[in-house]
Amino acid sequence: METIIDGAYGEGGGQILRTALSLSALLTRPVRIENIRAGRRNPGLQAQHLVALQALGEITRAEVEGGRVGATAVRFAPGPVHAGSFRFAVGTAGAVTLVLQAALLPLAWGGAVSTLTITGGTHVPWSPPVPYLEGVLLPTLAPAGLHASVELLRWGFYPKGGGEVRVMVRPASGALRPLTRLTRGTLRAVRGTAAVVRLPRTIAERQQARAEMRLRDLRVPVAIEVVEGEGPSPGTHLFLLAETEGSRAGFAALGERGKPAERVADEACAALGDYLETDGALDPHLADQILPALALAEGESVFTTTALSPHLLTNAWAIRQILPEADIRIEGAAGGPGKVIVRGIGFGRG
Repeated sequence: METIIDGAYGEGGGQILRTALSLSALLTRPVRIENIRAGRRNPGLQAQHLVALQALGEITRAEVEGGRVGATAVRFAPGPVHAGSFRFAVGTAGAVTLVLQAALLPLAWGGAVSTLTITGGTHVPWSPPVPYLEGVLLPTLAPAGLHASVELLRWGFYPKGGGEVRVMVRPASGALRPLTRLTRGTLRAVRGTAAVVRLPRTIAERQQARAEMRLRDLRVPVAIEVVEGEGPSPGTHLFLLAETEGSRAGFAALGERGKPAERVADEACAALGDYLETDGALDPHLADQILPALALAEGESVFTTTALSPHLLTNAWAIRQILPEADIRIEGAAGGPGKVIVRGIGFGRG
């Protein structure tokens, strides 16, 4: 019996699709998703959503209906997960990290090491950049027992994309362990990268100088590396990684034509400042991204976040549709600081 999910729920974006497909693939539970991305200006599947569907279809040798750009409904009936070496091309600047998020959990229970290589956008708006997965998401999930590594081979900015990443996912040994992240503790250091591709190095150096100046008052070690990357499209990017006693958090800003390098630095530093001024262990992006893994873990996970984002609330709803056995409780007002308690199902136990 397939589960029918309304893709227009909540913020009505692609996250419902990715979460539903990921858990459907892992649990071998058929799903039909309707009204896909109904809350967006261009509804239906876009390139990165289609590639996520294709990737999970290949990994599970699924029966798929509606697999085309613009489709507003898809049916996904997966078989067992198969480990292996996979390669997919988004073909645009669509975010490769969103495809990786959908495939990560299923591949972790593929029974052997898997590699996934994806070309597309690596540093694009409205999506986590590759350094966020590398520096924040994957290190946070590692103590739970989910081990993966990501390698940035080529940078991909809008409009051409053309970036490339390779991810290696190791098989999980049994159920994931629960996580507790209630306080972040003292800030220990801020690390980061100021990067340019096909642009003068001085742009990245200006980002570096501005960020280091603004972060001086934190009175912790600050190390921002200037990077000249390779890729088909010009672009610039600043990423800041905050390391505290109890967690990691990441903040990024993209350059664009007519946007001074100093404003790029200001945006990333302001986001970091907002995080440090508000109670909560996890940044809002991490809070929603780890939720599916914790719903699968054995036992109770508890964490606080600086903001209960629409993404988190929508993701919690999507998980409940596929995995009603998991108990997800959210304390706090939408948009403000909050606590999330997740009692997982212990998938993979024994």
